[in-house]
This record gives sequence, structure tokens and C-alpha cells, in this order.
Amino acid sequence: MFVWPLTVSVVASFTRDGAWTLANYGTVWRLYARDVGYTVGVAAAGTALTFAAAIPACGWLRVRAFGPVEFLLKVPLFVPFVVVGHALRVFLSPFAPAFASSWAGLAAALAWKHLGLAALLLLGAFRAVDEGYLESARQFGAGPGRLTRDVLVPMAAPTLAVSAILIFSSMLASFSIPLMMSRGGGAQMLMIDVYYRFGQHGDFETAAALGVVAYLLAMGAALVYGRRIVR
Repeated sequence: MFVWPLTVSVVASFTRDGAWTLANYGTVWRLYARDVGYTVGVAAAGTALTFAAAIPACGWLRVRAFGPVEFLLKVPLFVPFVVVGHALRVFLSPFAPAFASSWAGLAAALAWKHLGLAALLLLGAFRAVDEGYLESARQFGAGPGRLTRDVLVPMAAPTLAVSAILIFSSMLASFSIPLMMSRGGGAQMLMIDVYYRFGQHGDFETAAALGVVAYLLAMGAALVYGRRIVR
């Protein structure tokens, strides 16, 4: 079901006025090369922020189960993307307007939205670790921090890697949050470029080329994911 529209999009990216050409990719390189780097950078920073917050929180919840905290950690799962972008823009603008419209603010907003998904995946991985390993470490005086660092993270490393790939890919394709937090100039996320190229300029071919670039970026993460699940 997804191969047909994907193929149509790829073919469109290599055509212009009915003729085969690489001109669309020339336009992407000339106008949007910086946005490609910006998108990868924001997605990588957002993923790192997500796991920097989720790993210690989920490690603590694995060791000392506390339902209300777990529920609060998963609340972002139920908040629409547009609402997250609008809420964080409104919240941050009075105190740190420069941060709200910066790449760091966007990475922080994406991290906040994906924290619930990370918590869902990490808690499942941490809870799959046999309690006997944790009990043995406790007998040597390990607290929640050391249990997380020395036992839970190493034993759940494959699942953590897959989770990071899924969240990174999701951030690459983010549209609503970058649109709501956009400063209206400078580098933009690729999905914003696709939207404006097609919606405002009516340039379907260049928009398709931008989409193919996004496919390739996500495909790199998908190949790593595929290698993980077939082992």
C-alpha cells in the first residue's frame, strides 16, 4: 500500500515538465542543504534530550515503582503535536523568547512530546530485566542510580537502541511542532519546506525531491533498526 505512492513521489522528483532531470535535486541542494543539516541536528539533539530525561526517570520507576509519577511521565503521549507546539511557545515566550524560537527550544519541545513514548518503551525494556540481577546488585550497596547505569541500561541496550532509532525517525518527520514554534526565517525542518514548496509555490516536483531526501534520512535509521530486529 505504501510502495505505490512512494514510487510516484520518487518518479516525480526526477521529472520536470514531462522530462527526466536532476534539476529538482539541484534546487534542493541550492536552497535547502542547510535545512537538511538543521533537521538532522534538531532530531539528534531532541533524541538525546529525550533519553537524558527518560533513562534516569524510568530507572527510578523500575526500582521504586510509583504509579502517579509513571502516569505523569506518559501524559505527553496523549497531547496532540499542535497543542505541544502552541503550549510551549506560549509558555516560553515571556521568559525566554530567543530560546522559544531557537533550534534548542524546538529540540526541547520535541523531546517533551516524545518523552511519553520513550517512557513506554524504556519501562518495558527495564521491566524485562530479571529481578535477580537487581537484587544481587543491591546486596553490594547499589542504589537506583547505579542499578540504572550498571545493570538496567547495559542489559536493555538493544531495546534502547531501537527506541532511539524510532524516536529519531519520528522527530525527522515532525511538522506540527516546528510549524507552531517557527520563527518565520532562517533554517527550517524539512517537512516545513515540503509544505511551503507545495502549498505556496505549487512546486510538486521539488517538494517530491525534498520528500525523497527525507526518505533517505529515515532509511538510514530504518536500516539500523532492521539489522537490530533480524539478529
